[in-house]
Amino acid sequence: MTLNGRIALVTGGSRGIGRAIALALARDGADVAISYARDEDSATACIDAIHAEGRRGLATRAPAEEGDAQHRLVDSIQKELGPIDILVNNAGYDWDGTLVADSDPEDLLRVMHVNALAPHHLCSLVLPEMRKRPRGDVVMISSNVTEMLGAGYAPYAMSKAALEALAFVLAKEEREHGIHVNVVAPGLVEAGMGLDYVARMGGRNAHAVVALAPYGRVCQPEEVASVVRFLVSEDASYVNGQRIYVHGGGPA
Repeated sequence: MTLNGRIALVTGGSRGIGRAIALALARDGADVAISYARDEDSATACIDAIHAEGRRGLATRAPAEEGDAQHRLVDSIQKELGPIDILVNNAGYDWDGTLVADSDPEDLLRVMHVNALAPHHLCSLVLPEMRKRPRGDVVMISSNVTEMLGAGYAPYAMSKAALEALAFVLAKEEREHGIHVNVVAPGLVEAGMGLDYVARMGGRNAHAVVALAPYGRVCQPEEVASVVRFLVSEDASYVNGQRIYVHGGGPA
């Protein structure tokens, strides 16, 4: 699945799922930029790994909630690497399980901003140049929360549902420009927010989460990355406006 000549941006690409996606795209031949919010050391290590694949890489601190940072992010990539033709909106903010009745409106707004509004803004910045490329791809990293809709996760579910709505509308708007827009929605993944969720479960409940996972194990970041690889490849040249759950078939 060659991506030679293509330039990718993976938001939140320094760790976990984002890092796995960034490295997978580099192995397939793309030059890859990542954004990160705090962990500069992890971002640097990811870029070193991209360079080890023989590809160009760029890491830029650009917290999703900072609009000006998004402008600087896109400008720096276009100057250093060229126009972006693969955008993976992976950066996200989790929720701690607080019920609707107990939620702080400001916390809700932060989740909505990072998980839905920031990707909308970033798409608006990237699309003008992407339209000029032979092919463009936008992949939204959502969550199986949009299928489960479990208690205690209203803000997170709302934000990911909004992200998916953005993807499905954008898929129709940009089709005439040769751009594909799709959604990858993982379940519990052994990285980042997935590990935080298991930690919040605590004690025996954490072991129960893993024991009840399909195939008796938790999804790995590389398994999510492999789906992204497919969606941006020529093998998926007629795939647009789709959502793929990566959760082993979900709960029994």
